[in-house]
Amino acid sequence: MNFVFISPNFPERYFKWCESLKARGINVLGIGDGPYCDLQPRLIAALTEYYFLPNMSDFEAMKKAIAYFEGKYGKIDYIESNNEWWLEIDAKLRAEFAVTTGFHPEQMEHIKAKSAMKEYFRKGGAKTMRYLLINGKQDKEKAVSFQKEVGWPLFVKPNVGVGASDSYALHNEEEFDAFFERELPETYIMEEFVEGTIVSFDGICDENSEAIFHTSDHFPIPPADLVNLNADDYYYTNPFSLPMDDIDAASFEEVGKAVVKAFGIKKRFFHIEFFVLGKDKPGLGKKGDFVGLECNMRPPGGYTPDLIDYAESASVYEIYADVIAYGDNRQDMGLKKYYGFTVSRRDCYHYVHDENELLAHFAGQMMAHGRYPKHLSDDMGDLFYFARFESLEEGRAFAAYCRVLGEEDKGLWFSRNGQRRKKTALLR
Repeated sequence: MNFVFISPNFPERYFKWCESLKARGINVLGIGDGPYCDLQPRLIAALTEYYFLPNMSDFEAMKKAIAYFEGKYGKIDYIESNNEWWLEIDAKLRAEFAVTTGFHPEQMEHIKAKSAMKEYFRKGGAKTMRYLLINGKQDKEKAVSFQKEVGWPLFVKPNVGVGASDSYALHNEEEFDAFFERELPETYIMEEFVEGTIVSFDGICDENSEAIFHTSDHFPIPPADLVNLNADDYYYTNPFSLPMDDIDAASFEEVGKAVVKAFGIKKRFFHIEFFVLGKDKPGLGKKGDFVGLECNMRPPGGYTPDLIDYAESASVYEIYADVIAYGDNRQDMGLKKYYGFTVSRRDCYHYVHDENELLAHFAGQMMAHGRYPKHLSDDMGDLFYFARFESLEEGRAFAAYCRVLGEEDKGLWFSRNGQRRKKTALLR
């Protein structure tokens, strides 16, 4: 079996997908924009061959790379990146080389456009937020009517986009008018604002869109606050076999599986985000209800796959490779489960407990720690700490301990330009 892995060198831990595939006898062929001499030794060992392509946005050059592999190794069975950035190119390359294991270009809208996703959430039994598509000033009148229907605040973001970039709330007419003074670079989606937290349904599915492995990640701090307020962060993995205190686990599991089916996801990792309402929202739902947000056809970001491994006492890299090689999950899923917590710190803040104190205090629970690379640190923080616990209370105590600010920083955030500002009503 020939598996072309697009960008195996970035993010940096993606060598683990390649290792697991190779261990099952799969021929792993890499195309990446990093010079061979910069590749990690473990990635080099996992790849049969690597094709260096400085500009991976050059589709003709990408076609030549795939054609080279096909000529040397035979028919290509998979073209995958597991990376949001390359999903559209993955699809185009599959169509060019008649690779049927994955989405083709005509199937991409419903997995890239946030507005198109809503239909599939509803098919899976999930509620969705009311919305309006905005292309510029010509849509202001429609937006005024929409605001009267759903109230303040509103939330705006690119209709097709990755992460929380350029996502923010409009709280009043002044901010509303300022938004419409902008020349929008692309179509934006305007939604009713929801107070609550994000919980994701993450996992891997088989050829029949059955979620053969699934777990949940819980994000108490809104991603937009991490970006816009330069906040530090914490979130946690909560296996379905352990109690959840923020959502009806049985209903969430049922709907999550149905949404995977509705989207037609096959033999890939998924990361599906939902809002859990923090209070009643007229026309939408009651406090505690969950509402479909967006579906991502790739693993959760950052080092979250490793956090899931620590919580589930299993390897999602191995499960994914099992699905590709054998069509099912051959891992031992009966091992003890934990709540996996990750906390980040930012270099611009002073913390009461230094790193040595932190590592000593949680020596029995700490699983990993280190520094995020720059491409992750803006959104996630500079330093990360992974630990696992038998109870949510212990995990939350860990998160609180790690993030206690010194007197000079209490009540303040640094903005991106280094200016200090008072905290807003950010969950801590």
